[in-house]
Amino acid sequence: MSSSVQGVSGEDRLNYTKAESKAIRRRSLRLLGSMLAPMKWRVVLTAIVVVAQTGVRVLGPALLGLGLNEALPAVLENDDWGPTWFVAGAYAATAIAGAALLAWYDILAAKVTQTVLLDLRTRVFRHTQRLSLEFHETYTSGRIISRQTSDLDTIRELLNGGLTQLVNGVLYGAFTLIALMLLDWRSGVVVVVAFVPLAFLMRWFYRASQRAYRGTRIISAQVIVKFVETMTGIRAGKAFRTEPGNEKTFGKLSWDYREANMKVIRLFGTFEPALMAISAIAIGVVVLWGGVRITWGEFAVGSLLAAVLYVRNFFTPLQEVAMFLNSFQSASAALEKVSGVLEEQPSVPDPAKPVALPQARGHLEFDDVTFGYGEGKTILPDFRLDIPEGQTVALVGTTGAGKSTLAKLVSRFYDPTRGRVTLDGIDLRDLSQADLRRAVVMVTQEAYLFSGSVADNIALGRPDASYDEIVAAAKAVGAHEFIEQLPDGYDTDVNKRGGRVSAGQRQLVSFARAFLADPSVLILDEATASLDIPSERAIQKALQTLLADRTAIIIAHRLSTVEIADRVLVMEHGRIIEDDAPEALKKGDGKFAQLHRAWRESLV
Repeated sequence: MSSSVQGVSGEDRLNYTKAESKAIRRRSLRLLGSMLAPMKWRVVLTAIVVVAQTGVRVLGPALLGLGLNEALPAVLENDDWGPTWFVAGAYAATAIAGAALLAWYDILAAKVTQTVLLDLRTRVFRHTQRLSLEFHETYTSGRIISRQTSDLDTIRELLNGGLTQLVNGVLYGAFTLIALMLLDWRSGVVVVVAFVPLAFLMRWFYRASQRAYRGTRIISAQVIVKFVETMTGIRAGKAFRTEPGNEKTFGKLSWDYREANMKVIRLFGTFEPALMAISAIAIGVVVLWGGVRITWGEFAVGSLLAAVLYVRNFFTPLQEVAMFLNSFQSASAALEKVSGVLEEQPSVPDPAKPVALPQARGHLEFDDVTFGYGEGKTILPDFRLDIPEGQTVALVGTTGAGKSTLAKLVSRFYDPTRGRVTLDGIDLRDLSQADLRRAVVMVTQEAYLFSGSVADNIALGRPDASYDEIVAAAKAVGAHEFIEQLPDGYDTDVNKRGGRVSAGQRQLVSFARAFLADPSVLILDEATASLDIPSERAIQKALQTLLADRTAIIIAHRLSTVEIADRVLVMEHGRIIEDDAPEALKKGDGKFAQLHRAWRESLV
């Protein structure tokens, strides 16, 4: 896994070291640059258009000053309307040109924004699918949803409106100051002097808002995580009456979110009045000094009007800069989180030069395997096991013995800490994902069904399977009868998580899915746990069909499922303490015999 700076462990902290902050900013900028690079010429064109549009807008006050200084006296003294028509025409032309350029800029910026968002959304989805099971078992679904929804929406708001605000504030302000200097450098000096307290104000606001907005993003993610967790576990919540506790916890998070937003609002409540005060003082000084110079005959009324408009125009967009800082801080925090997910590397990487295995036989071997989850205790210490091809092996033992861990290593959801797991003599780490997933299939207790038809769910491992092949697979495991009774048969939409079918029926569909995939190695991890005793007995024959001519690993607490195994392994503390045929173990006085007698007594 990647480091805490890059990964999930560090991204939700409110405070970072300077080195971490720099690394995160560089990571976010790299991500943004990689998305803009394919559109560099469009970005350049957008920049040219916005510069031209800003330059045209700056001409307005100068034309008004020219009208007062030249055109008005020409009409009053000589009845000459020529200069007036010229100024009016020029002003109208600049207005039309500015509007046209602004419309062009909006279209270009929208295309850039939507292309970036499409790229980013696709990257996040594709990358999170590539990440290993270890990541998904530690990174909650609510946080992933937050990355794909609220975080991307925040980035969209920045690219859509925030950049326009920045351009209006910085570029328009710079052009305005240049125009003011050309018109009257003395008024320009007033603005430059006023810029000193303004710079301190902007710096303070930037730093304070940076902390405040990161806080809002963190708490926002926590609110989403809690909501998703509560709704996902709504059945357990209702069963154990957790509603009051959930409401209290969610209410506390919502209050914290409100307080974080109020902190941001209070920042603006300080910043905007201070900005208005600096602007008002600057305009007042320009008017006073300009009026004095008019009485001295050194300045014209039209020039004073233009100077006042330029000073006002210089400060007004700075409020838009503040709004940009609003969007930027929020989007920056969101981009940090998104880039953190994209920076994660699979803990089970694809091999650089995979070994081809087009048709696996199913011979499995654990060769001096040691494994533990993360920094936790070792689950499998120096583990050895040889499973010949075509053999059905049952794993039994107490909870935590290492049975499911063994299955996850065979499926290569995790890699051994030391040693290797081989299939037909090839280290699983050397096989391509395509060959491995074709050779090894796991059926779990969850039996997840995706939205779509029953047929689509059965064909999950073989999307190109024909309708007849799908039906044949369902018949082989005893699922055909109940599927035919559904409203639309195999075309029935099961809804999210298989809501239209029972738990046992979902398990039968998952068996049909595995049968159709036709793997060389099949793992059943508590796969019959959702079935009642009569249903389990009814599918024993289907299980024998499913397991025939392939290597199989059965993990089950119900020992009835173990009866069909060729070999039983009893595990305890990550080690095999018994290994023999089920009949032989039942006749002994070991752990399996004790478990079997206890199971028989429970049936009576």
